[in-house]
Amino acid sequence: MTDLSHLDAEGRARMVDVSAKSPTVREARAEGEIVMSLDTLKAIESHAMAKGDVLTVAQLAGVMAAKRTSELIPLCHPIPLTDVRVSLRPDPNIPGVRAESVVRTVAVTGVEMEALTAVSLALLTIYDMAKAADRGMIIRGIQLLSKSGGTHGDYTRD
Repeated sequence: MTDLSHLDAEGRARMVDVSAKSPTVREARAEGEIVMSLDTLKAIESHAMAKGDVLTVAQLAGVMAAKRTSELIPLCHPIPLTDVRVSLRPDPNIPGVRAESVVRTVAVTGVEMEALTAVSLALLTIYDMAKAADRGMIIRGIQLLSKSGGTHGDYTRD
């Protein structure tokens, strides 16, 4: 059980001590999507939703969420982020919206959770702003695409 870094020798949850690590440049990319009716997607694209510009608000929510990840996930370290980008692309083939985030830092621990949190909250914000038109929306496929930097090396999803 002690092979898991978030558990102590007795199996209790703990924050990992990263004080001996050196800061490195780190980046993580994540993605996800929300499926909706084509009518809902068209309403979002034409800014016809009662709550306003859905994609701009969702993009900002994603950035804000990345900055607050350590407040939302109990054992995450607060990390000084140097860049957070959230892109939202309407896709009529889903139909829905594809979300992608890229998060960067120079720190002693990675930003994978920040990238995943940014995508998750951007998609949840789309749901919140469009739920009056379509309660059947589905959020799916939230996943880490890549990460670089740190002692565990780079990772790219196949």
